[in-house]
Amino acid sequence: MADLKEIKPNRTLEYHLNAVKEGERSFENAFQAVSRMILEDEIEKVVVKGITTYNYKIFNRGAKHVIGMYDEINSFVSFVKDAAEGGSSKEMAYVLVGEPGNGKTFFVEFLCSLYRKFLSNDKNRKYSFKLHNLDKVGGYGRIPTIESQTYEDPMILAMNLYEDPDKNRNFLSEKIGFSDSEIEKLYRNYRPLGACTGYIWNDIQVYMDGNMDDILKCIEIVPVPLIESLGTITGKYPAKDKITSSSVDLLGEESIQRLLHITDTSNPYRFDLKRGALARVAGGGIHFSDEIFKNKRDLVQVYLGVIQNRNIEIDGFKWPIDTLIIATSNNSEFNRFLSEKEEAPIVDRCRISHVSHNTDYKLQEKLTAYAIGSETKTTLDNEKLHQDPNLNYAASLAAVLTRLPRSEKLTPIETMKLAAGEIAGEKSIKALAEVIDTLNQDPEITNRFGQKGLGQRNLGRAIQLMLESSETNEGKCMFAYNVFKAVERIILDYVSEANDRAKYLEDLKTAKGLYRERIMTEMFNAYMDEPHAIKKDVMNYVNMIIGIDAENLGPDKMWKYKDPQTGELKAMKIDERYIKSVEEQLGLKTEEQRNTFRTTIRKIYGQKLSVDPDYDFMDNLELVKAVTDVRLKSDISGAGSLIGALANRTNEENQKLYDRMIDTMLTKLNYCKTCAQKTIEYFCTQEDEK
Repeated sequence: MADLKEIKPNRTLEYHLNAVKEGERSFENAFQAVSRMILEDEIEKVVVKGITTYNYKIFNRGAKHVIGMYDEINSFVSFVKDAAEGGSSKEMAYVLVGEPGNGKTFFVEFLCSLYRKFLSNDKNRKYSFKLHNLDKVGGYGRIPTIESQTYEDPMILAMNLYEDPDKNRNFLSEKIGFSDSEIEKLYRNYRPLGACTGYIWNDIQVYMDGNMDDILKCIEIVPVPLIESLGTITGKYPAKDKITSSSVDLLGEESIQRLLHITDTSNPYRFDLKRGALARVAGGGIHFSDEIFKNKRDLVQVYLGVIQNRNIEIDGFKWPIDTLIIATSNNSEFNRFLSEKEEAPIVDRCRISHVSHNTDYKLQEKLTAYAIGSETKTTLDNEKLHQDPNLNYAASLAAVLTRLPRSEKLTPIETMKLAAGEIAGEKSIKALAEVIDTLNQDPEITNRFGQKGLGQRNLGRAIQLMLESSETNEGKCMFAYNVFKAVERIILDYVSEANDRAKYLEDLKTAKGLYRERIMTEMFNAYMDEPHAIKKDVMNYVNMIIGIDAENLGPDKMWKYKDPQTGELKAMKIDERYIKSVEEQLGLKTEEQRNTFRTTIRKIYGQKLSVDPDYDFMDNLELVKAVTDVRLKSDISGAGSLIGALANRTNEENQKLYDRMIDTMLTKLNYCKTCAQKTIEYFCTQEDEK
């Protein structure tokens, strides 16, 4: 047998098995690999909507990463971990069901890219094998070498070298030096060889007359290619229409070309499995079925067999596969599929995860940044396009408020603030948890918390409408208030159900009201020529009500305190008139009401600052609005109000004030001339006053 093809020493089966034994290469199934990839990375505890959950940092990295989706990711990690530990999940597919544009496909594709990157590390890389010298064995025509069609792991081959299982264990023990416990661990992932590999292997053994040394010389170990466009390791199968879709796309088919070479027509190698999507990910990969329930019924039946048995089956031949199967579906397709009662076994084999829209407006600001785009924007005639500093905030509010269901216990603003982990007056996070719990009892999925609303694609469309408008192009600026007009147009054009449309338009009014309050704050900062003027005044009020009852407060009302943010000792004069004005703006008439409110603020101060020394109370919109109103009314003498001064610029003093505020907005607050003027113009109107 001297004329056998020579295999490089580092590509022999023995070399690979020794590398696995020494921990230089790994042998694990797809679930174990994905589970290890996630759990070996950093994990932190976070509180989301009042419930402690885990944030897996691996999903937070990269220029465009997954935002939020805490519940869904925790559910997925639990599923994969259970499957990796041999639980019932290993015989199931993981299906993400939800409204369009809420990040299902993005999450799966991000996971796939993480997995490819993980496997590019030499220790984690997946290997398969080629069988050589088939031209000498005979019966294969001009095919001298055949690669495992399902990218079987070399360790699977090692467990199937002999027909007698004990001989295989002895080979691993005596030839390679695996201990009994190591062999036991390896055999937990045992599976037989695929039909064509087993058939060819048998042919080689017969030709070599059972001489294992010569037989092993026919095996070459090769790395599984990680090229995304080949569909190996991570492959996507998008649902096609009923005419063009076929089980061939998933399983493969008989190859006429191979039949021209193979003499024995019963040889299973006549089937070309790599023509199908499953074989290419069968060696420890991830198969992604996009919109699985859109496929015609017989194709979904094929999926049932693959999910349950983890086999590719054609004409009675079987090829065992090692694949994590993830699918997506929108609610309407899923509901239509559920209504066909005979399809119950398929849903029974799926772990369904209902994906909600993002309901945290702070996280939404990151998602909105994705929709706006990171590249420098230009007008239609290629001039630089400015972005209003309030644009992201306004767009995020408009999107998130539509996703929050109505509740008798909480107002939309309270729900929004609690969902983002902020203070909402007297209402606690427990109230939100109760609302979510009640809604999530509804058998109709779309009525549950965060399941309905404007998705990311709709937000993207609104940004597109803004960009194409003549107002944006003429002014060379994406003025924040215009996003509300664009979102309104999207609601009218794309939301078909009348009740939803009415609710979303109502939510848009709420968003405009919140934007109005934000502009009041911005105007005060511009007036004070200080980007954080209002923040300082809010903290002054908070520090005053803490110091007002202090023991060391002298008759001059001066109070010394240690600043928790800088650690410095500071002195402050307690201005009771200022405190009273703020509390009157808040509608606190009686002494009892004032004391209750002060106690609440002191309690928040104690709780928040122990965790976050930079906490500034700016999420307490009622307090910020009250402080802003007090300062705006008290600071501008002679002009009646700032609005009056800015609206009536007939005298020189008012014009100077206007020019100075515009200058502050341009130099310190990131406005351009267009959005600065338009923002002041909007501020001077009575629009969206609550």
